Amino acid sequence: MAKPLRVALLGCGVVGSAVARRLTEDAADLAARAGAPLELIGVAVRDVNKPRPESGVPAALFTTDAESLVADADLVVELMGGIEPARSLLLRAIEHGAAVVTANKALLGSDGPRLYAAADARNVDLSFEASVAGAIPLLRPLRESLAGDDVHRVMGIVNGTTNYILDKMDRTGAALEDVLVEAQQLGYAEADPTADVEGHDAQAKAAILASLAFHTRVSTDDVHCEGIMGVTDADIRDARKIGCVVKLLAICERSADGVSARVHPTLVPRSHPLASVHEAFNAVFLETELAGELMFYGQGAGAAPTASAVLGDLVQAARHRVVGGHGPRESAYAELPVLPIARTNTSYFIRLDVLDRPGVLARVANVFGAHDVSIESMRQGVRRSEDGLAILHLVTNQATDESLKATVDGLRTLDDVHEVSSVLRVEGL
Repeated sequence: MAKPLRVALLGCGVVGSAVARRLTEDAADLAARAGAPLELIGVAVRDVNKPRPESGVPAALFTTDAESLVADADLVVELMGGIEPARSLLLRAIEHGAAVVTANKALLGSDGPRLYAAADARNVDLSFEASVAGAIPLLRPLRESLAGDDVHRVMGIVNGTTNYILDKMDRTGAALEDVLVEAQQLGYAEADPTADVEGHDAQAKAAILASLAFHTRVSTDDVHCEGIMGVTDADIRDARKIGCVVKLLAICERSADGVSARVHPTLVPRSHPLASVHEAFNAVFLETELAGELMFYGQGAGAAPTASAVLGDLVQAARHRVVGGHGPRESAYAELPVLPIARTNTSYFIRLDVLDRPGVLARVANVFGAHDVSIESMRQGVRRSEDGLAILHLVTNQATDESLKATVDGLRTLDDVHEVSSVLRVEGL
């Protein structure tokens, strides 16, 4: 067997501890799979005195000198998160010829090309399977298994926290704020859940997915982002009435004009595979030219699932060290234009509270027609005789974000319209 490969671990939170424990407890199996022993030479942390018995790492291996640690390693695993110092440490590791494994979607979404270029220049691996959808093998199929195919669309649930919240709202009728508190108590949501509920976590993942799927550099800033905090229990009930469920989706598409990427709450028909993804699970649906429709499903977060993806990358990078070769490089040759949300076509669900009197439907339809937005379906809900209002549920055909906003503004000027109480995008109808 080849000589041991030195592994440096940056960060020892719940995922880092799971990785460290696996490296020490299953060293023989990992060595057999990698072709060489994987020797953990150090773990960089902020406080070496903090007890970490769950990691199984001897206290002597903890250090605050991350820069020296990465300079001595053959393989560097970064699980710190955030932009800095993670970016500087990874660039230093690559400069010293180390292969890098990371789960840092924020860094990859904002500055991935810089890391790819550095890894290419030093001819080392940059692996990041764990950055999107946890344990689900997704990025490697996109980069390798589908390398000869054309991906037209990627649509998925890539944040377990928001899926848990929306799923619980759908099943129980509870309000979002109440379910969020429950999710925090169960450990599905952080004490500060902003990155999840505002969609920023899914936004970074969408940038990574779009970049890989369409061979075009897409950054986090290119991804339109809306979170779930505006979703109400009334939205959930309205979705149910038209046979749909609300999901926070990351959607990446390729068209004749370019590529687009967006994250937002979306009505999904209950007949669609993504509608049956419950609790904190993730699922990603691909539409390709040759392979057709594919769906990847599994645990998208948590210590053990994420550690599984990290260790898979680590073993692969170690094999390349032993026998030669390297993983796939950045593929950005297509250089397709990245389209803003204003140029992206989507169907919409709109709920209107209107005065229950003759001619209302015609006046509402005229506003849609004036902005070239056609109505796919219209359903009149229960009349509210106590206030003289009726409820209309409308689903549009494909329309741009710009034309839809103009339509909604026009509806709000009608004397017949008491309130535009819900506007949600629809996919899969």
